Amino acid sequence: MSRSDVEPRNDRRIPPREARATLLRRKHGVFLYLRGERRMARRSHLTEIGCIACDELAELGAGDREGWLDDPSLLAALHSHSLAVASAARPLVLVLGWDPDRRSPSSPRHPVKIHPSLSPSDGRITALEWLPFGDLLALALGTSSGFLLFYSVGGDLIHKQFVHPGRVLRLRFRETESKGGFAQDSVSEELCVVLPGVVARFDGTDIQSLLRRWLQEAGSRMWENSRHKLESEDEISYGNIPFQLWNVGKFGNCSDAAITGVKPPPLLELQSSQRYYGAVTVGDNSVISAYRLSEDRSRSLVGTILSKVVPVTFSTIASFSKLIWRSEQSATRKSHPTSQPFAKASPLTCLKDPPRKGEKLTLSPSGTLAAITDSLGRILLLDTQALVVVRLWKGYRDASCLFVEMLVNRDKASSSSRYYEYTKSDYCLCLAIHAPRKEIIEIWKMRTGPRLLTIQCPKGSKILQPSTRFVSSSQTPYIPLEVFILNGDSGQLSVLNRCVV
Repeated sequence: MSRSDVEPRNDRRIPPREARATLLRRKHGVFLYLRGERRMARRSHLTEIGCIACDELAELGAGDREGWLDDPSLLAALHSHSLAVASAARPLVLVLGWDPDRRSPSSPRHPVKIHPSLSPSDGRITALEWLPFGDLLALALGTSSGFLLFYSVGGDLIHKQFVHPGRVLRLRFRETESKGGFAQDSVSEELCVVLPGVVARFDGTDIQSLLRRWLQEAGSRMWENSRHKLESEDEISYGNIPFQLWNVGKFGNCSDAAITGVKPPPLLELQSSQRYYGAVTVGDNSVISAYRLSEDRSRSLVGTILSKVVPVTFSTIASFSKLIWRSEQSATRKSHPTSQPFAKASPLTCLKDPPRKGEKLTLSPSGTLAAITDSLGRILLLDTQALVVVRLWKGYRDASCLFVEMLVNRDKASSSSRYYEYTKSDYCLCLAIHAPRKEIIEIWKMRTGPRLLTIQCPKGSKILQPSTRFVSSSQTPYIPLEVFILNGDSGQLSVLNRCVV
């Protein structure tokens, strides 16, 4: 009698090839039952939160080809419940709401089309950014001729101002925290406008004041058809917003730049009320350049008062004159505005390594770290205080980087208390690297930590981040910095989960 006749046959035996596949998938956290076809998928690190798919996206090229969102002429800016998409090839901006529950009043129920009235001298759209100030929200556009335009969520033109001749490369809106007395932190906002070899800074209080004046006049219905009138005029009735302008082109024109924050004054210089800022630029001639920017406070007290009072006075006079002389023809248009003089910018250091060229730059929330991508597929992590490269990645061509705050190995804390609320100290600063050629997103722990995650993402995806996080107070839990992934082909918007086990 053979051994096979004595021993019972195991009908549940898995062929060797299928067994190897099962073991391989179990290694990555997937359990597969071959006979019943029951599967438990791998733990997802993304959470779907909304969808922006609509017919209006076809006007921007959606559906023409796979990966249409990779078009460099397309610009995108994300807010808490709204997404703005613009095209440099055509004067069109779409404001889309992705919140399915419409929990935010700033989330439009239907796509809003903004058609900026740009003359040939105004150029085309080259930069896009949201300007959130609590209950106030506006959309900023930069043009290839150095103009800055503010629009409301409804598509009304609020303000138009000339900054400097040249193409607006980037608009950066940042919230900065400063330690105050009695353990109170103050939050200030700023808008940084980047042009080739030039950086401009707008204070958030000045922008917020202009938005509130516009909101008051719009609420009182003093204007009829104001949108068409403002778009047909070169001079906006609110006057110019004061700003600082610096020349940061000593080592060549920059392709991207950022103001990192307040910087201490140089040594052997008298302490005064003058304020200094730090700036980092990247470009073709110099991979990295750093500057100390001096705020121009050499104006007299009378000049300072005039710079604040004249715009308001001009706005009031212009408002009454439009009401009285509405039926008359508008005055002859003025010539192209001239740029204001530069404030002092002192170069600190630069890194030249031809043929390497700096491409893009992103700042950490505190401004102490900057991730820089170059033309050779490398990513440099720069300490903006010490001006030292502290880390280097290779093999990431056409990559995009964003800083994110993650919970690393925090399951014990959450299991010990059911209602445990995480604080700022529980989160760890990480860097999200999107490598479109590899179709992956990697999460690396800062500054010298390991790689925590590798997430597959479809072709044509784009990583986005709101210009500011939700404001958290002592009564509300801390809200970390998050990264969103937009799938251009499906229109699905997802957020990266905060917890990493």
